[in-house]
Amino acid sequence: MTADQSPAYEAGLQVENAFGSGAFHGLEQAEYTLSLSSVIELGDKRRARVNAVSSRYALVDAQREAETLDLLGKVTQRYVVALALQEKLGLAEQAVALNEATLNIAERRVKQGASPNSEVLRARAALAQSRISQAALITEFDIQKTELASFWGDTQANFKRLEGNLFRVEPGKSFDLLYQRVSRSPMIRVYASEKRMRDAQVKLAQSESETDIRWQLGARRHEATGDTALVVGLSVPLFTERRNRGEVQAALAARDEVAYRRQAALLELHTLLFDAYQTRQHSISAVEQFQSLVIPTLTEALTLTQKAYESGRYSYLEWVSAQRDLLGAREAMVEAAAKALLNQVLIEELTAQPLMQP
Repeated sequence: MTADQSPAYEAGLQVENAFGSGAFHGLEQAEYTLSLSSVIELGDKRRARVNAVSSRYALVDAQREAETLDLLGKVTQRYVVALALQEKLGLAEQAVALNEATLNIAERRVKQGASPNSEVLRARAALAQSRISQAALITEFDIQKTELASFWGDTQANFKRLEGNLFRVEPGKSFDLLYQRVSRSPMIRVYASEKRMRDAQVKLAQSESETDIRWQLGARRHEATGDTALVVGLSVPLFTERRNRGEVQAALAARDEVAYRRQAALLELHTLLFDAYQTRQHSISAVEQFQSLVIPTLTEALTLTQKAYESGRYSYLEWVSAQRDLLGAREAMVEAAAKALLNQVLIEELTAQPLMQP
């Protein structure tokens, strides 16, 4: 490490009383001084430099860890979005099947003279629209799969389906525990590492205020007499602390600014975590109500409406409305489950730990 090295040695050659006038013409009266010089560092500058460089490396490592978590979060979010689209594709297939069944029933009732021909036309239009929606979802799903594959370097998705349960949601930990994890997460450790770096820079600036001693040792030859003599020199800069006061104050201000930014980041993360936590809890509750009450009720209602429509007791509109209610509830359940998982991904990114971890 360069910072751990001692001050460099310097070799020097000095010629005096040469190429002048009169007796000093030429080199007869010249004096040659060959010297070696360096600096004696005071104020523990060497350790301060090493600490400053080491803390900068630690900050880079913390930033890299935070960036890795951010990338993993993006990949997982893409996966959840694609998984939700896959569920919606299943709903689109159900919609097409229901519209096909509706068309068959309508055609049969028209042949029996129980319904007007307009119901067949409307059923055909509804079937065509459901197939258009299904094709649009297939295209969107292919796009999501390709974008997901790009995260591991592939230009196309070499898989047809995604593995995973969109509706597997659990309550998780309390908010207070999650916030404790956030306060120890890599995003906050970045500020701690930056503060250590700023502390090291303050100490380095303070060490620079300490005066160094420059020494010089050499030999001088007098050309006129052929004699040699030892040359020793010491030099000390004056008023170093006063000149370096601005650097120290700037380093202190930079260190204090990190503390302010860390506090602001904690407040922002608290708000973000609370929003994600509450949204996830609400979405989980919605999924549970859809599964236990809404979907079973609407499924039974659809079955009864179909029988009533086939027997002529319910109109075409009531039959279609029952279909839409059920499919709409199932799509809303998919949206709620996806929202719960997306917010879980955000919470895990903020805490840098799995939500279900003990």
